[in-house]
Amino acid sequence: MQENMAFTIPAWVPEGAQRYLAHTETGQSIRDIARSVGCHASTILRQIRRIEMRRDDPLVDAALQALAEDHFTDQQGRAGSLNEPLGIQANDAASKDDEFNREALRILRRLCETGAVLAVAEEMDKAVVVRDTGDSGTARTAVVDCTIAQALALNDWISCDNPGRISRYRISSAGRSALSQLIAEAENKARARNEFGMAEAQSPFQPHGEQRQDRSPHSARRIRYSAAESPLIALARRRDKDGKPFLDETLVGAGERLREDFELSQIGPQVAQNWDHFLSAGGRGSFANGTYAGQGSTDARARVERALSDLGPGLSDVALRCCCYLEGLELAEKRMGWSARSGKIVLRIALQRLKRHYEDQAEKTRLIG
Repeated sequence: MQENMAFTIPAWVPEGAQRYLAHTETGQSIRDIARSVGCHASTILRQIRRIEMRRDDPLVDAALQALAEDHFTDQQGRAGSLNEPLGIQANDAASKDDEFNREALRILRRLCETGAVLAVAEEMDKAVVVRDTGDSGTARTAVVDCTIAQALALNDWISCDNPGRISRYRISSAGRSALSQLIAEAENKARARNEFGMAEAQSPFQPHGEQRQDRSPHSARRIRYSAAESPLIALARRRDKDGKPFLDETLVGAGERLREDFELSQIGPQVAQNWDHFLSAGGRGSFANGTYAGQGSTDARARVERALSDLGPGLSDVALRCCCYLEGLELAEKRMGWSARSGKIVLRIALQRLKRHYEDQAEKTRLIG
């Protein structure tokens, strides 16, 4: 079985799903599959039954249907099937697996935040991650293709208790373990690039600008905090000397709005775009939307550019790092040369300025009368 499927089944497909598809789509008997993989037939039977029972989940069912159509339909004569040269198939499969890992890391990080769910509507090609902000309010924190959501569900990294017209998925314990593994792999790749003199090359998982400014082999570990939540959520739980939240909901909402536009600007053929000019005063004003034509939402890119330009040097740096790249305050302070525990004050000032910017933008677009 493995010889027939090694060049077509993506690496992210779990073992049980591969054997289920081999049984249902190619007609291989359970004993033949067990013999080819070297295990008992009862083990294969349990795996197949477990996958069959999970088909009530709409994302799991859609993922299995898509895999069956793409990799088991007319496999010998179809374009891109086993007749295709091995080198081309291997390169294409590796590229798709890297893309899946990047997206899985991004979405699982967001789902680890308190009150976050992945909302999937029927017959929609996009899903969104929304987070409860309190007082019956919600904030959209990420957008993802439904194909990625299907892969997450098939791997049991997300789960839904009550599927319906709009299904809400939460990260599972297996998803949290997978997130830790993805972060570790990202750190290992970043460290390998540094050791072999490739520090200037951006790691697939590393936020833009981190490798360029801090090449310490241990620096990549500092992003582990974001596996749980963003800096804004942590600061919102803190209290000042009067007992009030250090960041109120309006300030957190302003930061999340910047993050949402930043996420939307990433959608396109190229996942990561270059915002490095906002991290150095000398490059400000040199950004042009035409430079990235066809790569993501032009309107979202323009909104991010206007917001960061309005904040100015210093404030835009900390907003971009903490709200968009999800850097921790300690790491941001170190890289920007600030004194310890000063970052949260500057970040609050930046969010206050950002809130005022969005209020001014709303005022300008308000219709007369």
